[in-house]
Amino acid sequence: MEVNNNGTPYNPGDIVYVFYRNPHTQDVANVQSAAVVNHPDQPDQLALFLYETYYPLTNDTAVYASEADAIQAYEQYFGEF
Repeated sequence: MEVNNNGTPYNPGDIVYVFYRNPHTQDVANVQSAAVVNHPDQPDQLALFLYETYYPLTNDTAVYASEADAIQAYEQYFGEF
């Protein structure tokens, strides 16, 4: 199954980049790589696998195909990387 996010199809096995907020310090965000995988509890849906946790891959999730694109967006929203 493919999910389109900003017109980009994602498939299981793809490596993408997302912003990840530290759960202990909410004002800290980083660019982190994540794997696109089949969701283990919902096999007809894709998920992001990050830090041993599955996150839904939806059109509301900011996902970047390259680290450079993610860093550029990060700097736009949060300031210097």
